[in-house]
Amino acid sequence: MTTTASASLWDTFEHTPSLRQRVFMRYLTATLVDLAVLNLFVEYWEHVSADSFTITLLAAVLLQILLKLTIALEHRLAAFFNARPGGFNKFMRFFTAWLVLFGSKFVILEALALAFGDGLRFGGPFHGIVALIVVVVAMLVVEAALVKFYRRLG
Repeated sequence: MTTTASASLWDTFEHTPSLRQRVFMRYLTATLVDLAVLNLFVEYWEHVSADSFTITLLAAVLLQILLKLTIALEHRLAAFFNARPGGFNKFMRFFTAWLVLFGSKFVILEALALAFGDGLRFGGPFHGIVALIVVVVAMLVVEAALVKFYRRLG
C-alpha cells in the first residue's frame, strides 16, 4: 500500500482488513444502501417525504442503529426461549420475535418523529406505519440482495 498523500481510497483495500475495518465497511455500506432506498421512496412515493438530503442521511443512520438494536433484541429473546424445552417456550420464541419485529416499527416511527419532526414524514394507512414497514422491508431486501451478490463474487 502506498503511503503518499495521493493514495486513493481503493489502495486501502490491498490488505486484509481488520475486524474493526470490516464492521465499519459493513455499517457504512448498509447505511448508504438505506440512504439510497429512503431517497428513492421520497422521490417516487407520495407517502414518504423529506425536507432535505441531510435529513434522509441522518434518518438512514438512525434507522440502521434502531434496526440493528431490534435484531439484537430479537436474537437475545430467541436464545433465551430456545435454551428452554417445551411447547410454551417454543411458542414464546415465535411470539416474542413477532412482537419485537412488529412493535419495533412503532418505536422507530416515533424515534424518527422525535428526531426530525415534520422534516421526515411517513403518511398513508395507519398514520404512516404501513409506509415505514414498506421502506424498512425494502431496505432489508436490498441489503440482503447485495450481500448475496457480494458473496457470489468470491
